[in-house]
Amino acid sequence: MFKKLFSYIIPLNIYKQKSKISQTLEVTWTNGQLVLDSNNTNYSYGSLQRILRKGLRSIGFEKIRNMKKILVLGVAGGSVIKTLVDEINYTEKIIGVEIDKAVIEIANDYFQLDKIQNLEINIDDALEFVLKTEDTFDLIIIDIFQDTKMPDFLFEKVFTDRICHLLNAKGFILFNTMIVNKNQKQLNLNYIESFNPNTYRVTKLNKMEETNELIIIEKIL
Repeated sequence: MFKKLFSYIIPLNIYKQKSKISQTLEVTWTNGQLVLDSNNTNYSYGSLQRILRKGLRSIGFEKIRNMKKILVLGVAGGSVIKTLVDEINYTEKIIGVEIDKAVIEIANDYFQLDKIQNLEINIDDALEFVLKTEDTFDLIIIDIFQDTKMPDFLFEKVFTDRICHLLNAKGFILFNTMIVNKNQKQLNLNYIESFNPNTYRVTKLNKMEETNELIIIEKIL
């Protein structure tokens, strides 16, 4: 309790671990809340949870509550899953995919991710998972970063086509991106323009916590 209260004055790091994939992972008390960070960005809770919560609210909590299956690509500490379960009261199946086993161990130890009954975690590469899964989903959340870098495959046609194939009619993709330069901004514009407007409705939420942009894709057919 002392650490939680003192964290309103100054952040208090309570755990630090090296990871082959995420480099450095840190658990810190900040403003009375436990957060998970990499070297240069927030991985879970804190600003990331606020960003994705706004995206989910834009889709509609009631609409999400009635969905049958959700896919989360990039779990990290599981803050978006906690929002789904604790705030939206989502009780149907959630499948989470995370390549970094170390980050899931932290999520279980410090954020009790393993206590969520309707969650299935897969330690796997997101691209490989979507290429082999036979499930389909009403909501696909893409939140994949290695520190501040987004893997190139997220914007490649093979990944996008497969994600769209796995998305049920009237379903949504919520894609969290980071824009820190003109090249990344252009990459997002090209990505949005790749969707057929007769099949998909695409919206974006700009300047989320200054550096992030959320892209929301609805499959209207």
